[in-house]
Amino acid sequence: MAQESVVYGCITDMLFAGNIADVADRRDNNQLVTALLPAAEDWPLLCREMFSAPRSAFEFGDCQTDVIHFGSSYKAIEHEWDEWLRQFEKMLHKMYWVSATVHLQTAYNGSHTFVWQAEGDFHAPGQGAGKLRCEWVREDTLG
Repeated sequence: MAQESVVYGCITDMLFAGNIADVADRRDNNQLVTALLPAAEDWPLLCREMFSAPRSAFEFGDCQTDVIHFGSSYKAIEHEWDEWLRQFEKMLHKMYWVSATVHLQTAYNGSHTFVWQAEGDFHAPGQGAGKLRCEWVREDTLG
């Protein structure tokens, strides 16, 4: 029986006050990118149903960080992890963001956290991939 893996995280973007049209354009762009992903019934590694964006942080006054959160469970995704990362980075390449964090929890290989940071104030569509950092946490339950 294949072991289940869980992937979850968030993509953040700073909503710089100033031009409200720019804020809406950034948010609309990011929502379009996730909406154009394949549907879950096609069994892709990334699908539109795994992404969700709550109301814009800009609507709350003092909040300036917009968050898209995501998550899904897979059967042993670690065997396809390089491809999952490639597809995720391809999606990020089309978006506005400041940081992106992915948590991977596996039964046999521990937990991994991948963090992308924009190289400037933020990443705009078509810019470089940003800086990637990975942390691995192995929690042994042997007593």
